[in-house]
Amino acid sequence: MGCSVLVVDDDASFRRIAIRIVESWGHNVVGEAGGVGEAMLRAHEVRPDTVIVDIGLPDGDGFDLTRRLLALEWPIRVLVMSSDSDIANVAVAESAGASGFFPKLELLGAGFRQAIEDR
Repeated sequence: MGCSVLVVDDDASFRRIAIRIVESWGHNVVGEAGGVGEAMLRAHEVRPDTVIVDIGLPDGDGFDLTRRLLALEWPIRVLVMSSDSDIANVAVAESAGASGFFPKLELLGAGFRQAIEDR
């Protein structure tokens, strides 16, 4: 059985692509959001197992959102993505508590799929 996923990115077209890919792997996308505030509302509504978070959001950054999501009262995993593949983002994502950092170009990659499926 797949996990429940919330996709957070300010680019609606990227969200649609990510949703299609994640669903094609057998997971249930339970919501989407375009910013930090909306992501927190959706997380409380749908209580996802996993959240895919973009770094650059209009009302904050994905690293802060990661910390806020991980402070929720149920177990949740956060995977951070960005079009900025700077290696420094890996360490910042890890220090925020994320289960991984992936450049958006790796959306179809085996590593990203494995990160979603590792529970």
